[in-house]
Amino acid sequence: MKKIYFAVTALICTNFYAQTKKDSIIEIDEVIIHENRLSIPISKQNRNVYVISNETIKKLPGRTLQEVLQYANGVDIRQRGPFGGQADISLDGGSFEQTVVLLNGAKIIDSQTAHNMLNLALPVEAIERIEILRGPAARIFGINSLTGAINIITKKPTKSGVLLSTYAGSNFEKDSDDSGDTFFGTGVQAGAVLGKEKHQHSIFASHDKSNGYRYNTGFENNKILYQGNVQINDSNEILGSFGYVKNGFGANGFYAAPGDKNSTEVVQTTFANIQSKHFITDNWKIMPRVTYRYNYDDYRYLGNNNLNVGRSRHYTNSIAAELNSSIKTEKGEIGFGAEFRNEDIHSSNIGDHDRKNVGIYAEYRTYLFEKLNVNLGTYLNYNSDYKWQVYPGIDASYELTDEFKVIANVGTSQRIPSFTDLYLNQRPGNIGNPDLEAENAFQSEFGFKFNRKSLNLNVNYFYREISNYIDWTRMVTTVPWQSQNYGDLITNGVNMRGSYRFDLSEASKLNFTLGYSYLDSKFRDTRDEPYSKYLISSLKHQVTNTIDFQHKDFSVLLATRFNERVTGASYWINDVRISQSIKKFTIFIDGQNIFNTTYYEIGAFPLPARWFSLGAKFVTF
Repeated sequence: MKKIYFAVTALICTNFYAQTKKDSIIEIDEVIIHENRLSIPISKQNRNVYVISNETIKKLPGRTLQEVLQYANGVDIRQRGPFGGQADISLDGGSFEQTVVLLNGAKIIDSQTAHNMLNLALPVEAIERIEILRGPAARIFGINSLTGAINIITKKPTKSGVLLSTYAGSNFEKDSDDSGDTFFGTGVQAGAVLGKEKHQHSIFASHDKSNGYRYNTGFENNKILYQGNVQINDSNEILGSFGYVKNGFGANGFYAAPGDKNSTEVVQTTFANIQSKHFITDNWKIMPRVTYRYNYDDYRYLGNNNLNVGRSRHYTNSIAAELNSSIKTEKGEIGFGAEFRNEDIHSSNIGDHDRKNVGIYAEYRTYLFEKLNVNLGTYLNYNSDYKWQVYPGIDASYELTDEFKVIANVGTSQRIPSFTDLYLNQRPGNIGNPDLEAENAFQSEFGFKFNRKSLNLNVNYFYREISNYIDWTRMVTTVPWQSQNYGDLITNGVNMRGSYRFDLSEASKLNFTLGYSYLDSKFRDTRDEPYSKYLISSLKHQVTNTIDFQHKDFSVLLATRFNERVTGASYWINDVRISQSIKKFTIFIDGQNIFNTTYYEIGAFPLPARWFSLGAKFVTF
C-alpha cells in the first residue's frame, strides 16, 4: 500500500519519508502533517487540507508550477504570460496578495508585489507534493495568510541518477502582426541527484524559450536549483537550498492595455534557505531557519527600443530568521516560536523604503475527550509600520466513526500592504496610497471528511470577513488607478472535492477526481469609485475534474476545468496528456485547450488557444 507523507508547514524543516510506488491520483494511507510546530496525523487534522501528489503532477499536462496549480480545486490562477509566465494566485475568492506561498516551509513573500511571487527556480520534476491549506491561519503561518497557504515540498532523493528532458510545441498559427513566423515553444532540462544514507543532493537547470502565442508574448526563462540534506545523526538534520531564475518576456497588455502593446519585462529572483531540526530529547525538538530572497523587476513600457522613457526598476531584498520548537506531554503537544523579517526596496518609481516584522507563536493541541481533538493558539505580531496586532485561532474535530469526521475551525489573519500598494508613483497609470490600513480576516468553517478505501470525500462551508479590503479603483477612466481600502468583503463559500480509484485489473487503474467551489461575495461600507481593477473578475463557480487511466507504463489523463467569474463570460478548458514509459525513457504528448476556447483571466487580452507539445524524458532515479 502506498504511503504518502505530507506536511502542512509554515515555519519548520519538513520531514520527508520514503515511499513505495503505486499508481493513483491521490492515495492517502498514513499522513503526518507537520504544521509549523506540531505534528498531526491526517486522521486528526482539523483543517481543510488538499494535497497534489507527485504521481498526479507527473500525469498532468503541465510543465510549470503555475500550470499544475490551475487544476487544484478552489485555486484561482490568473495568468498574464503563457505556459507558466507571470501569474497571480489566490484562494477562495481572495486577492492575489492574500495567499502566502512557502517552499519547504520557508515563506516566499514579495514585498514589492505578489505578481512576482511565483517566480521560482523550481521544475515540476523537483516537486514531491503541493499542500494547500484554506482559510486565515496567522497562528500557523504568520502574516499574509488571509485566505490560506500553499506549501511546495521538494523531493529528497533516495538514490543517485540523472534527468534529461526536452519538449517542443506550437499552435501552428503565424505571427501576422510581426515576423510572420509560426508560434512555437521549446525547452530543455538537465538534473542530477546524489542519494546517500547520510546526505542527499540534487541540482536542476532548465532553459525555456518561445515567441509566444500572439504579438509580443514571447519569453526566455532560465532556472537553476540546488538542494542538499545532511543527517548529522539521528537527532540532527540540516537542509539547504539555493535557486536563481531569470525570466524575460513580452508584456503586451499586462498592466496598461492598449498602450503597452510593445512593453517588455525582465524579472530575476534569487532564493536561499538553510534550516535544521534538532531533537534535544525524545519529546522536545527545535527548528531554526534563515531565508534570503532578492528580486529585480525591470519593466519597460515602450519595450527594448527606448530604455530612457517609461522604465521602472525595482530592487527588493528580504531576510528572515525563525526559531520554532515543540514539546510533547502526556496531555498533548505544545508549540512555540518566533520570527524576524526585514524587507527593503530601492525603486525608480516606488522609492527607498524598509520595514521590519516580528512575530511570536504559541499553540496547544490536546484531546478533550477520546474522539474530540482541539488545537488552539495565537500569533502576536509587531510591524514597524502597523505596530502590534494579535491573531488567535482554534480548530476542532470529532470522529463519529473511523471513516467519518466532522471538523470546525475559526481563524484570523492579516495582510500588510505591499510597497507597490503604498508608494507606487507611475502616473498617469497607477499611484499608491501611503495611508492604507492593513487587511484583516476572520473566518469560520464547518465541514466533514469521509475516507473509505478508494473513496475520499471532503465537503466544507465557510463564512469570511475581510476588513479594509485593498483594491485599485478610480472614479473615471481619465485618472490613474489608486490603491484604496475599498470596504469590507463578506464571502460565503462552499468547497467540495472527492476522488475514487477503480482497480480494473492488477495492471490497470482508473482514477476519477471532481471538485466544485461556489463563492458568494458582497461588499459592505464601500467607497464610491465605480471602477475596480481586480475584484470584478474573481471566481463565483469553479469545477475541476481529472480522469486518469493507466495500464502498466501507459497513461492517459484528461483534465477539465470550468470557471465562471463575477463579470465576464464563463468558459470550459480541456487538456490532455498521453504518456508511455519504456524503462527509463518517457515520451509524452500534451494537448492544452484542445477545443480552442477563447477566454480571459486578466484584462482584455485572450490566453493561448489550442496548443500541442511533444516531449521526452530520461530519468535514472
